[in-house]
Amino acid sequence: MGDTGQFAEIIVDISARSVDRVFHYAVPADLKDRVKPGARVLVPFGARRLAGYVLGFGYPERNIRVREIAGVLDDEPVLTEDLLEIARWMADSYLCTTAEAFARIIAPRLGVKATRAVKLLKPAFPARKSQEVLNRLKHAPKQAAVLRQALLNQSLTRKELAAAAQTSPATVDALVKAGLLEAEILHASNYQEENRIVHSSGGVTPLNADQVKAAREISQALTEGKFGVFLLYGVTGSGKTEVYLDAIASALAAGRQAVAMVPEISLTPQMIGLFRARFGSLVAVLHSGLAGRERYEEWRRVKKNQAPVVLGTRSAVFAPLSAPGLFILDEEHEPSYKQDDHLRYHAREVAIKRAQLSGAAVVLGSATPSLESWFKAGCSGPYQLLKLPHRIDKKPLPQVTVVDIRQELKDGNRGIFSRRLVAAIYDRLQKGEQTILFLNRRGYANFIICRECGHVIKCDHCDISLTYHLDGTLRCHYCNYSARLPSVCPCCGSVYIRPFGAGTQKVEDEAARLFPAARILRMDSDSTARKGSHEKIINAFRQGEADILIGTQMIAKGLDLPMVTLVGVINADTTLFMPDFRASERTFQLLTQVAGRSGRGKLPGEVLVQTYSPDHYSIAAAARHDVEGFYRIELPLRKSLGYPPFSFLVRMLFTHADEAEISKGALLAKEILDKILAGHDNLIEALGPAPAPLGRIKGRFRWQIVIKGRRRSELRDIIRQCLDDLQKLRPSFKPAINIDINPQGMQ
Repeated sequence: MGDTGQFAEIIVDISARSVDRVFHYAVPADLKDRVKPGARVLVPFGARRLAGYVLGFGYPERNIRVREIAGVLDDEPVLTEDLLEIARWMADSYLCTTAEAFARIIAPRLGVKATRAVKLLKPAFPARKSQEVLNRLKHAPKQAAVLRQALLNQSLTRKELAAAAQTSPATVDALVKAGLLEAEILHASNYQEENRIVHSSGGVTPLNADQVKAAREISQALTEGKFGVFLLYGVTGSGKTEVYLDAIASALAAGRQAVAMVPEISLTPQMIGLFRARFGSLVAVLHSGLAGRERYEEWRRVKKNQAPVVLGTRSAVFAPLSAPGLFILDEEHEPSYKQDDHLRYHAREVAIKRAQLSGAAVVLGSATPSLESWFKAGCSGPYQLLKLPHRIDKKPLPQVTVVDIRQELKDGNRGIFSRRLVAAIYDRLQKGEQTILFLNRRGYANFIICRECGHVIKCDHCDISLTYHLDGTLRCHYCNYSARLPSVCPCCGSVYIRPFGAGTQKVEDEAARLFPAARILRMDSDSTARKGSHEKIINAFRQGEADILIGTQMIAKGLDLPMVTLVGVINADTTLFMPDFRASERTFQLLTQVAGRSGRGKLPGEVLVQTYSPDHYSIAAAARHDVEGFYRIELPLRKSLGYPPFSFLVRMLFTHADEAEISKGALLAKEILDKILAGHDNLIEALGPAPAPLGRIKGRFRWQIVIKGRRRSELRDIIRQCLDDLQKLRPSFKPAINIDINPQGMQ
């Protein structure tokens, strides 16, 4: 524990700024061996007993009454040394309390501690008969692919084996029924210890010259154990994942651990197959889609160093690694890497800080890097730029054609699909090829409007129009409020009340009408609400069980679907005119990413982009696959307006159930800010206060102030002082305040 007589320095688990400091507690003799840095303990605090986190040991100020620790909550420390430091860094960087940072970091640890049985599949015949059995399956290529994976790795579950072979679980079941695969039942706690199998180099896909060059740079940093950030810019289909796998192998060879993150849970099944095909049971999966028990067990395997490779979404950045060597963010430009409520951290920033603390490498991969990362990878930037300029085997990028919807309307076509898109889909159906139709709006119609008085039906709790769904309900996609579609306008009584606009359900309905023989699947957050539904839909489409896949942004990135030769973008303008300075960048990225789903197999691809703004530079650049050309236009525009990457932003979001209190509180905060800013240079600007674009969510009104400046540390100091001053005014100052450092959106 430390020298005899020292006291434990503890952060008490209270999310209040007024008690965000170290408290000293005496360590009882019977707990000395268990109270260590990173441990969770139970301590008396006032009249209560609360959880606390041990930071270290020291001495309190004199004449302070010291109480004893009441107990230890876990068998071992839950926080590694670098995560203790990360929590303190997060409290300073994101202006949260240290207790809030700790709670975010150890969230998986608080899950169910029960254990379960794991059923692993392995060949039911001797290894010497492998070729003989495979020869018998030459007319069943999917079953043969499953069997090859089972021969390579005998520590995969039914679903993992199907994913590794890129087939459905039904194919695995057929092999079990035929007696070619048999199950072995293991207790979860023994699962990884008894099955540490890594694939031989024979299962590794050879890298091309560009991949080798990129992998060599990353491997050198890992070998030398020095911190570095690499921006891996590769066109869609250029093989970034193979570079990730090679980098992870280099990290393991150096005795280090690796974390790979993807932006969407929908991408994890495909990546799990690829990762476990390469690294077997050394891979742990961490994301919020797992049940509490599953997530805890995976967290525990990582903590015990039984799984040195971690694959997950944003929260995987907090994996309890003892020797982190590599952090990978696939599709690093995605806004989902930013936590959008409560403690608003960015996984990219946390990964870079963890890498700095441990001498690790960070790989940021994307076909459309964020403007901030691209800027930092410039000639004077801190990031090192690695390029994969060609698709694997030099496959061509798909041909992109922009379709002007305005002309379609002039020619009398008022449907969702342009005539050219209809003809292209018919052509793919006749050839037996697949089509993806993309629209970044779910539901059937965007809103319900009265054509007599113009009234739009809105949510009772949020300042947002309700979306119409085919089951006859109107739903709010922010608070999940629902209501039935009224027969008359609630404002004027008119019967002329109709759905307007289009969502994915309407696209599905129209596609079924136009192409009655087509097999259609839809993938959005409505159709994937059940656990495992992402994987089920993608597997069905990959296995050729559908001709058309309709979806939102979850189908726009990362998916490798070789039979897709046509992508149709129903409306490219859905993100273009959002009230956000990143709107053009988001549109360009989304169009480039979804276009990249076409032509990844042996057949060439085509993309049709329908838009009302065919001449907008973001759409024109996406049609040319011109990433660098887009940045050449966007960067000067951002600079002229003083937006990131040429400045830093902080958003102060005020919320309260009473509209009068929220406006009064926001105006008071602005007065305090103005007084603080009077002592600073004029390069810092405070915009607002004003109602947020979404002025009310879940019954709470929302106002905001946006502060813009060139130095992040200076902005943090200003906001911290403002928060301290406002705290002194409570309870007369009533709104809740949420601080968002470098917000990814202003909604």
